Amino acid sequence: MPELPEVETTRRGLAPHLEGRRIHGVIARRANLRWPIPADLHELLAGQPVLAVRRRAKYLLIDVPTGSVIVHLGMSGSLRVLPGDTPLRAHDHVDLCLDNGQVLRLNDPRRFGAVLWQPAGTTHELLAGLGPEPLSEAFDGDYLYQRSRGRKAPVKALVMDQAVVVGVGNIYAAESLYLAGISPLRPAGSISRERYRRLGERIKQVLDYSITRGGTTLRDFISPDGLPGYFEQELLVYGREGEPCKGCGRALKHATVAQRATVWCGHCQR
Repeated sequence: MPELPEVETTRRGLAPHLEGRRIHGVIARRANLRWPIPADLHELLAGQPVLAVRRRAKYLLIDVPTGSVIVHLGMSGSLRVLPGDTPLRAHDHVDLCLDNGQVLRLNDPRRFGAVLWQPAGTTHELLAGLGPEPLSEAFDGDYLYQRSRGRKAPVKALVMDQAVVVGVGNIYAAESLYLAGISPLRPAGSISRERYRRLGERIKQVLDYSITRGGTTLRDFISPDGLPGYFEQELLVYGREGEPCKGCGRALKHATVAQRATVWCGHCQR
């Protein structure tokens, strides 16, 4: 599933093509993806100017004066800005038609994505209760330390909890914990403030660097320009079970944390 860097890469690629344009209409070639597509989306958007393209957690928000289109890419979704007469491919489910003859086209083979509507002045239930953005000033190691007190669950589960901090998925949690030297199995409440400060810094570092590298290509992710992300080529632990640690040379270990595969170094991470 595309994680925060992939979604941010998509947002940055789309914004220059959408912001300031006017939406002429919507073409939905099916009634639902993961959830029903609003039946009145064409009426809600026709004639509306695009004010901004934002990201909240792993959701894209296309703002117009009356509200926001919420798009989630699911497991395999991608968004492209294309000439309106571009031939359809299989799984091209939704077009937002723009005033310059181009379309924003959602392709989603597995149909786990979503196209939803958030009226102006409201917060959609999927966005309610989310934690702070990890690249914002509201998030740092001191914040993680406070949220961890009394928690016996593994620290990796803490940083992947969307109510604690959004967008730190499995890949980036694993990489950040490795760089911070913290075992993903350590009880969250047993880690010192100083080590959490280091972890907070590493989370920001890993996410920011991954965005500059276009995200991570896993399964189906490609950016809006059709290019893959390159961070996968630089992964230190994720997906490298049994391979030598790039720090000490010992074989990397494997376990399951929060129902997700977890790889770490038993020597470098304590």
